[in-house]
Amino acid sequence: MLNYRQVHLDFHTSEHIPNIAERFDARLFAKQVKEAHIDSITCFGRCHHGWLYYPSKAQPEMIHPHLENERLLLDQIEACHAEGIKVPVYTTVQWDGYVAKHHPEWLCRDEKGEPINSQGVPEPHFYYTLCLNSDYRTYFKEHLVDMIESVTPDKLDGVFMDILFRTDCQCEHCQKEMKKHGYDVTNKSDRLAYSDEMLRIFKAEISELIRQKAPKASIFYNGSHVGFADKHHLEAYSHLELESLPSGGWGYDHFPITMRYARNLGKPVIGMTGKFHTYWGDFHSYKNLPALQFECFNMLALGAGCSIGDQLHPDGALSPASYELIGKVYEEVAGIEKWCRQANQAQVEIGVLTPEETWRPGSHSLRISPSIIGVNRLLQELNYQFDIIDSEMSFDRYRVLILPDIVEVTPLLVEKLATFTSHGGAVIGSFKSLVENQAGAEFFGIEFEGLSPYHRDFILPNDRYGRELPQEPHVMYLQGASVKTTKAETLMATVKSYFNREGETFCSHQHAPAQNELGSPALTRYQNRVYFSHPIFESYRHNAPRWIKVLLAEQLVEFLPDKLLTHDGPSTLLTTVNQSEDSQLALIHCLHYITQKNTETIYTIDEVIPLHDIHLTYQIGSRSVKRVTNALTGETIFAKEEVGKLLLDIDRIDGHLVIAVEFE
Repeated sequence: MLNYRQVHLDFHTSEHIPNIAERFDARLFAKQVKEAHIDSITCFGRCHHGWLYYPSKAQPEMIHPHLENERLLLDQIEACHAEGIKVPVYTTVQWDGYVAKHHPEWLCRDEKGEPINSQGVPEPHFYYTLCLNSDYRTYFKEHLVDMIESVTPDKLDGVFMDILFRTDCQCEHCQKEMKKHGYDVTNKSDRLAYSDEMLRIFKAEISELIRQKAPKASIFYNGSHVGFADKHHLEAYSHLELESLPSGGWGYDHFPITMRYARNLGKPVIGMTGKFHTYWGDFHSYKNLPALQFECFNMLALGAGCSIGDQLHPDGALSPASYELIGKVYEEVAGIEKWCRQANQAQVEIGVLTPEETWRPGSHSLRISPSIIGVNRLLQELNYQFDIIDSEMSFDRYRVLILPDIVEVTPLLVEKLATFTSHGGAVIGSFKSLVENQAGAEFFGIEFEGLSPYHRDFILPNDRYGRELPQEPHVMYLQGASVKTTKAETLMATVKSYFNREGETFCSHQHAPAQNELGSPALTRYQNRVYFSHPIFESYRHNAPRWIKVLLAEQLVEFLPDKLLTHDGPSTLLTTVNQSEDSQLALIHCLHYITQKNTETIYTIDEVIPLHDIHLTYQIGSRSVKRVTNALTGETIFAKEEVGKLLLDIDRIDGHLVIAVEFE
């Protein structure tokens, strides 16, 4: 069973620091961990500097040169096990400062033969990437066996292997293997495709080794993101850990997008944030309590367990303030954990097709496109329950599918979508999704003519669509597609601009205004298939124009008149619904935390702003309600049943509320 209250305890420790672990006290360490309500803590076997923290038999020279207690890892494990706390063991894979310095022949190389610095920072660092096709592979396997045997298989709870990602490596080892397997070494896409296949084989090989040596150990490979590219590697994993520090480069969009996809992959999942104000290695910093609460409670709301990143001081002593902070959050997690374990299957009505399935390297960070961020924000703000899926997954759970902006045709996708709509499902697509392919365009009853001749044009609401908006032109900030209808009905037209800001033509500060002349369709419908000709989701990510939200909401209301969960709170109130496998228990998670950008670079959460007198309506179908309670306090929540509905009156939401609905 996957633990729900974990800490990932980094210990990347320089050889230039003396007296390592001089203040480590095993009993105090375990006591602090237990008092913080932690049930699993990942500790270090080997760090990015290349040093070991256990009494290695095979590589004693690699034990940290200033480590005062060579049994550090073993003592951490023994003390925590005595308190019933698991201790998975961390090791690095493709970053190792010592190996990079002493074995440059094992480094990944770019087209110029230079080492690949995956973080793009100047020296000193340990970010040169190690090639898994070189003799380093043997070095790593020997290290792994040594670590397992030193800990002993019966005491090894798990192995967390860090830093594995596709690399455009053009070293002699990779070129040789690519040619052997028929890849074009001159083509970047081929090189990256080979790298992905090489990683899959490497993970399978390593997992087989671990399962032979320590069959009960959990296994995870970390590449800072889990998505479609990792889907076919998953036999090598026991579970998934979604590294996603909102203030550390991932932002608050990354985790919900990744989790809404990962929860459909058939593996137990935990989320991972950090107790740091910024990023790993941020010593002596402390996240705002409301931010850490939201990040962990959002993991539970989306069906994951929790992991919080920390970094042990070189002297080996845990920070009391950090574990007081973590303990405050994990005490609340412990209080609702039993409910979350029982009801951890998302109840959803919409499936969003991920553009990541056809992701091209360099197109967007962490394989998260602006369009998927836009649709995630819109659906959260509009309070819909949704998954993010790929074209290989079943569509049967959903009533509406959304294809945001850049979903390409894959084998059988159009056929699957046609079957879905023939059975009553609805599809909403936008911009280039499907339509650059003839079969995809025909699916929407249109013909794709190319990009709009205007970098910015306009849409014109009417008395049917956009009816709550002024019936005047509204600017669309990103270039759309030019289409004409073949079978579809035009629901809304574009309005032409006078000209683009190019050559000798320009007007005012940004773009020319609208002409009094309609252009090509902006919104079309063919049967239950709706198409927006603009990249509405990326546009919402960039500028969040209200008119896009209004137009999307109209279509969703039409296709989902009996929305699964409604509330009369603000759009900042996030909700999810999870239920048990037998549908006898549903958990409604309500989260109200406001993210703020008070800095140049990061968002955070400073305070909890309560909500009062919130009313929710939950569609329960033919089920009969037995009891409705606050899962955190056990108090009864006032609820009234109507035909197929449960009406709930909530006096107050202080950041986080979990409503347990038990059925007869």
